[in-house]
Amino acid sequence: MYAIIKTGGKQYRVQAGEQVKVEGLPGEVGAKVAFDEVLLVGAGDSVKLGAPLVSGAKVNATVLAHGRGEKVKIFKLRRRKHFQKSQGHRQSYTEVRIDDIVQG
Repeated sequence: MYAIIKTGGKQYRVQAGEQVKVEGLPGEVGAKVAFDEVLLVGAGDSVKLGAPLVSGAKVNATVLAHGRGEKVKIFKLRRRKHFQKSQGHRQSYTEVRIDDIVQG
């Protein structure tokens, strides 16, 4: 069984027992989280598609770790104008383990 969830403005395809890095979530390591925004639930050939969400569906997960991703370098340059600007960014993430998928 798999599901497509929406969190942090992004969509993820998840299965039970899988580890996924999602956008930073509040909560301590070991805490339980539930993703209520489930867009699709599939099991074999049967697929339940929400419009926009599957009613009653929920994905339960456990927080494993918090961290920060790779550094992205931003460099802006205006040619012939003597303008250049350098900047960096590291996005926070939360690693979760998907415990189970509850169909609606």
